[in-house]
Amino acid sequence: MKLDVLAFAAHPDDIELACGGTIAKLVQQGKKVGIVDLTEGELGSRGSIDLRYEEAANSAKILGVLVRENLRLRDGFFQNDEENKLKVIEQIRRFQPEIVIANSITDRHPDHGRASQLISESFFLSGLRKIKTHWECSEQEAYRPKVLYKYIQDYYIKPDFIVDVTDHFETKMEAVLAFKSQFYDPNSTEPETPISGKGFLDFLKARAEEFGRPIGTKYGEGFTTERVLGVDNLFDLR
Repeated sequence: MKLDVLAFAAHPDDIELACGGTIAKLVQQGKKVGIVDLTEGELGSRGSIDLRYEEAANSAKILGVLVRENLRLRDGFFQNDEENKLKVIEQIRRFQPEIVIANSITDRHPDHGRASQLISESFFLSGLRKIKTHWECSEQEAYRPKVLYKYIQDYYIKPDFIVDVTDHFETKMEAVLAFKSQFYDPNSTEPETPISGKGFLDFLKARAEEFGRPIGTKYGEGFTTERVLGVDNLFDLR
């Protein structure tokens, strides 16, 4: 299956928190979108692996993505090494997206920055013909997508561009709250974490408002790029 956009995440829920509105908007525009989670989030203080899979599947339905895979790398301990690069390259060559989206370049959780670098290097290497990978017993062709964007997570990073997600913010929050074990639930008996309080949901809204303000919209999601962007028409910019 060829996709238009392939979004990678170190953990299930990274996509929803950082760019769920953008994903929902792309789907509404008719784009074919998929998600690849690198880990199962097994080190999370709340919930379980089985529950995270259930939550991730429910969120994928809300966002409307066509496929969601999990590479089962070690949460907290995966490395940017040859073995893991080849796993990522397999997914890029499998789905042949035009656009790849990845974790923030640096963040509070060390997995995020490490995943960002892993995806960046795999993005480049996927286009090298002498790197051999296989999928379903067939050798894959070399393929490099057109562009790689990095979403912004907990730490504030000045965005290179911002996507207006005003009309899709409710869908984003519905997808976030599909991870019911992780976020605010006044009846939960599980341990408190930095993201389990109501204040964290307020932060998500405030961050979206912060990104929306510079582009004259109610809500936005910010991204960084690794290369200069080009446009055909100045009127495409706001």
